[in-house]
Amino acid sequence: MRICVVGTGYVGLVTGACLASLGNTVICVDKDRRIVNSLNKAVIHFYEPGLKDLVEEKVAAKRLRFTSEIDDAVLRSDIIIVTVGTPPKKNGEADMSAVISVSKNIARIIKKYSKSIGDGYKVIVNKSTVPVGMGDIVEGIILEEGVDRNRFSVASNPEFLKEGSAVYDFMNPDRIVIGASDNRAFNKLAELYRPLNAHIIFTSIRSAEFIKYASNAFLATKVSFINEIAKICEKVGSDVTEVAQAMGLDKRIGKEYLKAGLGYGGSCLPKDVSALIHLARKFKIDPKVLEAVQTVNMDQRMYMINKVKSVLKDLRGKKIAVLGLSFKPETDDMREAPSIYIINGLKKLGARVLAYDPVSELKAKQKIKGVAFCRNIYESITDVDALIIASEWNEFRDLDLKKVKSKMKRPIIFDGRNIYDPNKLREMGFEYFGVGR
Repeated sequence: MRICVVGTGYVGLVTGACLASLGNTVICVDKDRRIVNSLNKAVIHFYEPGLKDLVEEKVAAKRLRFTSEIDDAVLRSDIIIVTVGTPPKKNGEADMSAVISVSKNIARIIKKYSKSIGDGYKVIVNKSTVPVGMGDIVEGIILEEGVDRNRFSVASNPEFLKEGSAVYDFMNPDRIVIGASDNRAFNKLAELYRPLNAHIIFTSIRSAEFIKYASNAFLATKVSFINEIAKICEKVGSDVTEVAQAMGLDKRIGKEYLKAGLGYGGSCLPKDVSALIHLARKFKIDPKVLEAVQTVNMDQRMYMINKVKSVLKDLRGKKIAVLGLSFKPETDDMREAPSIYIINGLKKLGARVLAYDPVSELKAKQKIKGVAFCRNIYESITDVDALIIASEWNEFRDLDLKKVKSKMKRPIIFDGRNIYDPNKLREMGFEYFGVGR
């Protein structure tokens, strides 16, 4: 099939590259010409394991190309997938301006070139996370432009990709959700995804739009729940890792997203919880659970700062190393990263912060000021009064702990991701403080 993907962020670029690998011809559109020029040379503007090789391979095979000319891309395509950003406004509502702008452009193009494309039919797919009812708005925009209803269909096809494993997730989906109002759109999208041999769920457009919000809100709820349980574990003398492991073996609960730590971050869970809260309030529903999820998550950052204060007392002049800056391992995404809040909190208390992350230093420098960014782990921990693990990169699990201890001024570790064995570290002479342990 001929596919146009509008937007080359995490979702758009992964979607475009993976669809190209399934044998489709894909054109990805981005208004930033610098990004387009880089992508046509297979230079990726963010870190995602396996993506660079896939883009390079499909560009070379002429299955994938990038452009800033949306007119040509839309005209050449049977399916147009919209993956532009929907960032939160100050009130938590999702900002739909980019989706609306793209929809108007698509309508203009179809109308303008209607004679040259004859009776051509196009499916316009919202893959961006959008509020319930956005599909109706997009359809209305296109109809208002004068495009005949038989020339197009609007559909919702939410993504369920995890940063750090997005390529694998796309090629091995738990399920594919297709929301549409007519069989032509269902059949077209079902054929597109047929090579994945995945479970396809057909729904209304509004249900498909809501499924994404409900799914992410539930995952966020699990994270906040286990973090609250972790605080109780510390008081009663339990180990939250043992508690979570046993809970996760219950098929009704599941083990995913039951890792106590510093809270969730990134581009999806924070904004989607906020957007769902805003949606509930719009319809006069009091979203008590969602508000609690959000509050617990924000409190988790302060929880770690308070733990450091309780051990080190006065932080003025203290040197503290923070390992792991991105919101999770295997990505350079700094959006809503717990490290930002923790580092800024430590700085306000007078601490000097040294930081290291395997891939996110460039993006971290845009978000965090007044921090010494180090070239490697051991440089960052030299003569420090404490070490904080803020995200669980595998290389942090395999540290030479004897060397770590010898380089630190005080061998104190605050393990914000519970990656170490407390007994082992304490036997080695470390003061160890995990989450819920």
